[in-house]
Amino acid sequence: MGRTLADKKELVAEIQALLDDAQLAFVIDYKGLTVAEISDLRNRLRPKGAECKIAKNTLMRIAVDGNENWQPITEFLKDSSAFVLVKEDFGGAIKEYQAFQKDTKKTVLRGGVMEGQALTEAQVKAITELPTKEQLMARLAGAIKAMPTRIAVGINAVPTKLAVGVKEVPASLARAIKAVSEKDAA
Repeated sequence: MGRTLADKKELVAEIQALLDDAQLAFVIDYKGLTVAEISDLRNRLRPKGAECKIAKNTLMRIAVDGNENWQPITEFLKDSSAFVLVKEDFGGAIKEYQAFQKDTKKTVLRGGVMEGQALTEAQVKAITELPTKEQLMARLAGAIKAMPTRIAVGINAVPTKLAVGVKEVPASLARAIKAVSEKDAA
């Protein structure tokens, strides 16, 4: 039995709500996957803040209609499509999908959308090379922590260099006088 119009409207509203929360969406061809394998993919993605949603391409077109941020996803809608909507950990979600893809060898990543831009398969995979949010926060904290140390070292270096310079003045003056006197003597 097919879906009723009310069911379809409810599904479109659910997809729109998921898209509102998502920051990245990518489309995969799930042809040939069993229910158990799709459940496995969903279970792998859930801890990474991602959700795998299966919907007809027509319903996805309706869901993104008028939304410029997600409109580019329509170019990946063909055959059987599953949508991975990522809220938080982009790299982690993509890595989990890649591990799933390696295990099953049944899915194909068609492309994705992020901030209104269509992404190729290579661009989606390149996101995995970006540092995670935690890594960026650690780098930032390290840089902030190192700043007072660098300032203190710089401030301490000024009096030291000044003292060395002041100490060198009499010696330099003596060498200059000696050089002038030797030149006059010659």
